[in-house]
Amino acid sequence: MLENISNAIAALLPPALRNELRGNIEAVVRSNFEKMNLVTREQFEVQEKVLHRTRERLLALEKQIDALAKQLAAKPDAPNNPT
Repeated sequence: MLENISNAIAALLPPALRNELRGNIEAVVRSNFEKMNLVTREQFEVQEKVLHRTRERLLALEKQIDALAKQLAAKPDAPNNPT
């Protein structure tokens, strides 16, 4: 992708300057992409899976808390603490 962008920019230049500036164009494009803090598709998908597992775990824990709260509230000697 980086090479495609560099080539597209270089194609806009006159042939005499094209070869001279190609390295500079690629360096500028690369530098700007690095500043954007972009991630690869693979990195994104890994984080998406981690988020999905975390969400599932959070929902399971919320169910456990609800079940424990109901058990506690059902006990006759339970303190009367509204939640």
